[in-house]
Amino acid sequence: MVLRKFGYYNRCSVHKNDHLIYLMARANRHYLPGYVWHITHRCHKKEFLLKFDKDKKRWIRWLFEAKKRFGLCVLNFTVTSNHIHLLVYNRKEDVIPKSIQLIAGRTAREYNIRKNRTGAFWEDRYHATAVHTDDHLIRCLVYIDLNIVRAGVVRHPSEWAFGGYTEIQNPRQRYSIINRSKLANLLGMKDDVHMTQVHRQWVEALLKNGSNRRNARWTESIAVAIRNLYWKRNQGWVQRPSAERYQGKMVIMN
Repeated sequence: MVLRKFGYYNRCSVHKNDHLIYLMARANRHYLPGYVWHITHRCHKKEFLLKFDKDKKRWIRWLFEAKKRFGLCVLNFTVTSNHIHLLVYNRKEDVIPKSIQLIAGRTAREYNIRKNRTGAFWEDRYHATAVHTDDHLIRCLVYIDLNIVRAGVVRHPSEWAFGGYTEIQNPRQRYSIINRSKLANLLGMKDDVHMTQVHRQWVEALLKNGSNRRNARWTESIAVAIRNLYWKRNQGWVQRPSAERYQGKMVIMN
């Protein structure tokens, strides 16, 4: 299980919307294995430092390397000109921090060397949102797919070469990044073929009904519908034992 211990003056706020529960706060990152995380990382001052294809490809190359070195379980991703989205399942406590350090560090170093540049490439902190593994996960998955469509760069995520949509739909034989079997398991699908169909249907439905809008719950909140955890002052996130679960709701304890 993964959660983070918050560092925002020991405060956080609970929001309810569309039957979702999500929390907004700043946080220091303390991960425990067993949860899905949606990670966003922006370029310094939102500059378009990833605008060239070669730099997007290098970020993806280091993502693949993080998978090999640390066992990072990647569920989806997309790289835009000034930020990235990454959806991962955390198996071990240190995997995410080590992976982001490798990917972000090597991407920045290679760019600065090539451009004879000094200074920050990324914002100081990346943001991570814990996502519950039910229909909220498929919503987050599709939200990442459609990021580049919302930006007006392409009409369909299949047209974007720097995201996970195509690999989810058509698995690679070599150098695969997406863990399709784990994704299917987390979504409660019987196999990855069924998962592929459902994934495609969600994407097409959102494109058709025009509801593809930016939603801060996926990029600014700390947790979305994580119902078996509670916040305890001076301890951070704590998993509630089964016998003590409060009617399946998330609560904040002083």
